[in-house]
Amino acid sequence: MVVADIDGAGAQAVADELGERARSVQTTSGPNQTSSASSARARRSSAASTLFCSNAGILVPGGVDVPNDAWDRIWHINVLSHIYAVRAVLPGMLARGEGYLLHTASAAGLMTQLGSAPYSVTKHAVVALAEWLSITHGDAGIGVSCLCPQGVWTNMTGGGGRRRDASAIAASTAGADGFLEAEEVAAVVLAALAENRFLILPHPEVATYEQRPRR
Repeated sequence: MVVADIDGAGAQAVADELGERARSVQTTSGPNQTSSASSARARRSSAASTLFCSNAGILVPGGVDVPNDAWDRIWHINVLSHIYAVRAVLPGMLARGEGYLLHTASAAGLMTQLGSAPYSVTKHAVVALAEWLSITHGDAGIGVSCLCPQGVWTNMTGGGGRRRDASAIAASTAGADGFLEAEEVAAVVLAALAENRFLILPHPEVATYEQRPRR
């Protein structure tokens, strides 16, 4: 079992909690983070995994006028990291006739993210990738799930003891249905994996929102 993150100390702490069979790998950040030597090492270490979780993601505010370098960075991290991971682990899974891919997208991948065109576009791409993998390789013993939460307390949203002001959260679109703790999302994910459920919605309201007609 391998835990990979740009936060090396955090990855090691999680690996320590998981026990002797787990180890950590520190990756690097930047526009080409997903093709760096450290990220490649993490993927090689996970090549024999039965379950691979792709979680890398950032948010870049702005519209289509966001500079090209920012678009490149979020595309590399939010989309290409998932593709590179699948390239590394899928052949082994297909050879064994079993495996499971869990892709973390966002409710924004089913709807949109107000104030961030790059985030919306890249999260839609992750949902599309997961759907393609599920349809293409489902009959070969490969399970695929796509996790699409709204607000979750993470470092990106100000979690980890650094919670943002409650009024700001309440005013945000992601906070309208409440922010969940990571542990709550993990419990939902585990239940969904046991059912081989493709779409995982820790905020069940998203299923209703996604059905509303676009205007």
